[in-house]
Amino acid sequence: MIKYRHEALKIQSTIEFEKQALRTFRFQYHNIPVYSQFVDLLGIHPSEVNSIEKIPFLPISVFKTHEVLVKGGVSEINFKSSGTTGMERSKHLVLDTKVYKESFRKGFQYFYGDIKEYTILALLPSYLEQGESSLVYMVNDLIKQSQNTDSGFYLQNYSELVDKLVALDKEGKKTILLGVSYALLDLTEQFDLKLEHTIVMETGGMKGRRKEMVKEELHAVLKKGFGVHEIHSEYGMTELLSQGYSKGNGIFETPPWMKIIIRDATDPLTLLNNEQSGGINVIDLSNFYSCAFIATQDLGKKYSETAFSILGRFDNSDIRGCNLLLV
Repeated sequence: MIKYRHEALKIQSTIEFEKQALRTFRFQYHNIPVYSQFVDLLGIHPSEVNSIEKIPFLPISVFKTHEVLVKGGVSEINFKSSGTTGMERSKHLVLDTKVYKESFRKGFQYFYGDIKEYTILALLPSYLEQGESSLVYMVNDLIKQSQNTDSGFYLQNYSELVDKLVALDKEGKKTILLGVSYALLDLTEQFDLKLEHTIVMETGGMKGRRKEMVKEELHAVLKKGFGVHEIHSEYGMTELLSQGYSKGNGIFETPPWMKIIIRDATDPLTLLNNEQSGGINVIDLSNFYSCAFIATQDLGKKYSETAFSILGRFDNSDIRGCNLLLV
């Protein structure tokens, strides 16, 4: 299985992706009990699944009520989704943290290059406060991988963070400020910045701290407040091991082992073509020991094999996770 996982992260073509996705489906059908039960309840026989379009996608809500893990497996770490007080949180049982590290490290490198070239400043107070966050785990590892003594987490010490941002920017140091949306807004209300060498990256979400904003409005405020031309974004969630990234204009890209498929909002088994809006299905082939095929509660639109945008969330879905913005 370890060899299988390495193969997934080496995918370079659509043909390779489809072959690996079908192999992953067959493995997970036979080895992930809750996924097997779900496929059976749909009346689908695994022998009928001979293309990506025929793979059933597990509703993401199942992660709140069931353990989604290979049979006989014991998780190394359990991640929980973020949420407001009293909200039921999804739980992702991760069998092998090395898989997660390989996926997000390689994903970051795919989009941004060598992590050692960056200073990583993280403003994720709500995630740090709740604990058990896959995002905090990822960012903490990226901070260590940067091998930069200026990299680190910040909570409410905004003045210290701004001093660090300004100093690094004046020195021309490549810096990424990664933050939850409401905290980045708080920062812009207290300080007026003009950054030239800093990437501002939002992870989405007001976490019940602020009124939700459309993404265009949020990004306009952040661009003005930080003095940058574009706002970058990260698309990830507790139930996945891979991330998509946007370098501006709200258009996300996926790494070669991750794919977005759009489903009909009223018929989850019907898939849509590019440029049509609907529910977002995610294939994350690094998520081998859990479920690689997840029907999220996000609405979106796909533009190409790798490019997509987030349009909002289903009205009846819980507000939770890393992507709460309505656009």
